[in-house]
Amino acid sequence: MKLMRVGEAGSEKPALLDADGKIRDLSGHVADIGGEAIGPASLAKIAVIDPKSLPEIALGRIGACVAGTGKFICIGLNYSDHAAETGATVPPEPIIFMKATSAIVGPNDDVIIPRGSEKTDWEVELGVVIGKTAKYVTEAEALDYVAGYCVSNDVSERAFQTERSGQWTKGKSCDTFGPIGPWLVTKDEIAEPQNLGMWLTVNGQKMQNGSSKTMVYGVAFLVSYLSQFMSLHPGDVISTGTPPGVGMGLKPPRYLKAGDVVELGIEGLGTQKQTFVADR
Repeated sequence: MKLMRVGEAGSEKPALLDADGKIRDLSGHVADIGGEAIGPASLAKIAVIDPKSLPEIALGRIGACVAGTGKFICIGLNYSDHAAETGATVPPEPIIFMKATSAIVGPNDDVIIPRGSEKTDWEVELGVVIGKTAKYVTEAEALDYVAGYCVSNDVSERAFQTERSGQWTKGKSCDTFGPIGPWLVTKDEIAEPQNLGMWLTVNGQKMQNGSSKTMVYGVAFLVSYLSQFMSLHPGDVISTGTPPGVGMGLKPPRYLKAGDVVELGIEGLGTQKQTFVADR
């Protein structure tokens, strides 16, 4: 299933995309796409609903594909080819950092370049959405705790991230720096999360063209690994790293400016399109 949230910010309705590309209203069955609604039992109930029995919703704004996210966890330098382009060594364990949940926006919402930014960058990433509480789970059972997958753009301000003292979080958490969606694609539709093509363009120019097969630490490992340090709860999102082609890795580096348009997508998970605007 392709689950989504449609409507103005703060007033989104839960919905699904049917086989004909029509958006169907799920609000008679679940309050929102998040929490218990994306647990195994709830997803099983949604799966048996005849989409044609649901009211159709006109296409409008698409919201973030999951509501009520408690943790937005990101993994750094998790693609061998991306680590190489930045001159970094692949870490012996996953690099973990948090992106503030206040950064989360819809997949096609404008992204605001923060005041003082000169190095705002792009990163297409595979997002993993947790469906039930995971604590001390094994790698073999880890995917049982995944509700599904989504496209994530881990927008980053590189000077805030790496040139100022402290942790990466402040370069990753600016308002609007977390577009996710358009859909939460349930895991039954993605047979192999470690072999998904992914791409990103800036003003129509292809910048990233990679695959999740070059991830150093795969989805199952990451869910298990993270669960050793913290409980993962329904609606938590893990953004799993990016392939090569980010602005920071170009020679010379290239960064985003107001008016730039970024489009990105992952095989089977849909596409995003954002216009970057200056903060006012």
